[in-house]
Amino acid sequence: MSDDREPFVHSHAICESTTVGRGTRIWAFSHVLPGASIGADVNINDHVFVENDVVIGDRVTLKSGVQVWDGIRLGDDVFVGPNVTFTNDPFPRSKQYPEAFAVTTIEAGASIGGGAVILPGIRVGRRAMIGAGSVVTKDVPPHAIVVGNPARIVGYEGATARRDAEPGSAARLVEGLTLLRTVSDIRGDLLPIDLADDLPFAPRRIFFVHGVPSKEVRGAHAHYECEQFLVAVHGSVSCIVDDGTSRAEYLLDDPSKGLYMPPMTWGTQYRYSPDAVLAVFASRPYEDSDYIRDYQEFIALTNR
Repeated sequence: MSDDREPFVHSHAICESTTVGRGTRIWAFSHVLPGASIGADVNINDHVFVENDVVIGDRVTLKSGVQVWDGIRLGDDVFVGPNVTFTNDPFPRSKQYPEAFAVTTIEAGASIGGGAVILPGIRVGRRAMIGAGSVVTKDVPPHAIVVGNPARIVGYEGATARRDAEPGSAARLVEGLTLLRTVSDIRGDLLPIDLADDLPFAPRRIFFVHGVPSKEVRGAHAHYECEQFLVAVHGSVSCIVDDGTSRAEYLLDDPSKGLYMPPMTWGTQYRYSPDAVLAVFASRPYEDSDYIRDYQEFIALTNR
């Protein structure tokens, strides 16, 4: 290896591809087929197999015992732990091949723990974290932390837990929750909401989310113009709010707590308790064109 920026292929490795970036290292007993495209500064450990229809970005790490089959796309800075299993055919039969293999995309910065299994056609969002031994059967949102079989969301990378509640006007992401007025006596509790004084906008629509299995995720979108105000009128819900530069997690577990989400805020709700009822006040009627459902698009818009 005369130039440490030139690709390095160990003497006991086979690299048939000519599309290999500078600084990439392919170690002993690995085999890269000719159709694969591999970026710069990739580290391919011992005993790794890379098939033809594969795209690997820059600075990716593939630990030992990984097979990267046709249809796999690994973004920049992805980490793949030892013995991770990718799959590309939902109904495999010996000597029978589909017209096209399912495309599995692991977005930039995501990490997959050792021994995890990724089913065909899955998209793992940027900087998501897959726990060791997990079996991923559904798409994983950006920044989500998932574990188990089947893998379920247990948290979000970089989301600071916030439980603060301050009286006064509704709060933005960095200011915390709004504390609504609750009237209590021997007969029970009353939660009055004055639409003119207690909400930061005049609502045009109210909807209720309920009956959500705790394993499921709601939201995962932003709005161009619509403002929202969330209240868990029963049970509890964890809410992730993301303004494009930072994330925070709020637990709505009391009807006196309200969470204001201004426009251009990416919101995700998860960890619904079985009895949860989430009331959402919206400043606009339903408009499909007001939704931003792609996180990459949201990040691009907020960082202009």
